[in-house]
Parts: sequence; C-alpha cells; structure tokens
Amino acid sequence: MRIAVFSAKPYDHTFISRANAAEHHVFNFFDVRLTVDTAPLAKGFEGVCVFVNDCLDASVLQQLYEGGTRLVALRSAGFNHVDLAVAEQLGMTVVRVPAYSPHAVAEHAVALVLSLNRMTYRAYNRIREGNFSLDGLLGFDLHGKTVGIIGTGQIGLIFADIMHGFGCRIMANDPFPNPDANAFIEYVPLATLFSSADIISLHCPLTPETHHLIDAGAINQMKDGVMIINTGRGRVVDTQAVIAGLKSGKIGRLGLDVYEEEEQLFFEDLSQGVIDDDQFMRLTTFHNVLITGHQAFFTTEALTNIAETTLANIDAFESGSGTMHRVANAKLD
Repeated sequence: MRIAVFSAKPYDHTFISRANAAEHHVFNFFDVRLTVDTAPLAKGFEGVCVFVNDCLDASVLQQLYEGGTRLVALRSAGFNHVDLAVAEQLGMTVVRVPAYSPHAVAEHAVALVLSLNRMTYRAYNRIREGNFSLDGLLGFDLHGKTVGIIGTGQIGLIFADIMHGFGCRIMANDPFPNPDANAFIEYVPLATLFSSADIISLHCPLTPETHHLIDAGAINQMKDGVMIINTGRGRVVDTQAVIAGLKSGKIGRLGLDVYEEEEQLFFEDLSQGVIDDDQFMRLTTFHNVLITGHQAFFTTEALTNIAETTLANIDAFESGSGTMHRVANAKLD
C-alpha cells in the first residue's frame, strides 16, 4: 500500500522505515500536520498515517475519501481527533495503537512529580549561574503522602505501583475499576479524591464526561498546595481555572506534558518566533509549573512498538487477515 505519513519527524521516518524493512508498503513522509489545507497531499494514497495533533474532522475525511484514501492509521492510542461517525459513513477504516509503552508515560509522570517536588529544574539553572542558595527549593517527603489517580488503565496502574513504592497511600477514581488493580489501591468518589490527595495525577481518556474535569469547582475541593500532574489529555484540564488556582496558591505545583491548545505548539521548534497563546505563556511565568512538550511517550521502546503495531494494522487491512486494532463509533471492535 501507499501511505502518506503526516506530522512526520525524523524519528518517525527512522522507526517506521525500520519496521518496514521488508518494504511491503511505500511510505511518503510529510512534516506538516494533516489539516483541511494539507489534505490534498494525500490524494492517490490508499492510507494516511497520522498523529495526535492531526485534524481528521468531517471536511478532512471527505477530502481524503475523494482522493482515494480508505485507511486511517493512528500512531496513537487516543482517537478523539477523528470524526468516527463520518469515517464510518464513508466506509473508511480507522485503526490505532492501543498500547505502546505504558511504562514510558507512567515513568514520565513520576519524573514530573519528583522534579516539581524537589525543584530540580530551578536548582539546575541556579547552579549554572553560580547561585547555591536553597531558598525556594523546599520539597516534602513523598513517603506517607496521598496520591490520587484518575484513570486506572495500564498507565494509571503502573504509576500507582511506582508511587506505592515510595510509601504513598494510593486513591483512585475510574468509572470502570480495573480488576487487575493491586489491593493497596483504594477506589473512592471524585469528591473524596479531590479533598484527600496531596498529589493528583490524570491518566484518563478525553471524553465528554472528562472534558475540563479539572475545573474551578474541582480545584476548590482540593487541598491547599495540591500538586496536579497531567500526562493524559490536555482538555481534561481547564487552563483558565488552573491559572486561577496557581495565582491563589490553591495549586502548589503543576506538571503538564499535554495542553488543551497544544496543536499549534507542540512538536515544533518555535524558538525563533512569537508564541501568541497568552494562556500558555502565562503558565510559563510560574516558578512552580513544569511543562514538557508531549514527550511522555518518547522512548525507544514506545516508538518501536508504535511503528510495529502500525505496520501490523496496515498489513491486516491490506490482506484481510491478522490483528487489526480498529476503532468504530468511539468503541473498539
């Protein structure tokens, strides 16, 4: 098959080409995002391979279909950026990578917790400037603290295991409690988690129910000085409400690997220009906010798994046999 790869970075080219060593398929790599303006690039390609910030709304899908595309291969687990109803109406198949490396994301969430707690990023910059003062770097023992985890899929459970290893009490909330959860995980209502947790980590998918789950009302229920970590989906957090919480001191530390308006920012080098997202720039002014650019997934193991699963999905679509991780009507087949 001929596949157009959008939002392609050098590492995508490396890992996809390695997975396609037998050259069963032909990949054309485009570094631009898939949008209504760039969709014509896919004309004549049977499939497109896209990432989290590519747009696959009704107008884009219609263009892809008219250009001959019948397969949408997501290099991600999430599929909230795809209009699945329109894809189904057009008879287009949407496949995803349901799991690539839950350890990568969970471990990055822990890295944010540790860095924010002990302010290692501030200490690093101080030392480089010859400033050895400890003022403003005060942290706390993780041992004995309560960690609230929202979403207990594979990533959430791995994060729970790691934080339990630090001696933390683990609370969790999930509409579908995981039967594989260890006995030390205490499932509680959201209100209880909000009021009890010293650290809250978000590992839930983006759905209508979780959109802006962390809003002003939720933040007001939390402990003063709470730490919030989001390595899940950006729009789970209401950025304006979080900024207000930081200004009031209700939120003591904030770690983000995702951002609700990240599509125009993340995965690009914007260092030579002006970033016109005022909310994002406001977040960067807080000394107790640590932001990474959607890199939690970014490990050798994860990129290998993403590429290999994507190739397997394409193989299965083309041959009509084998494992294909298909998405339809917002539910997995």
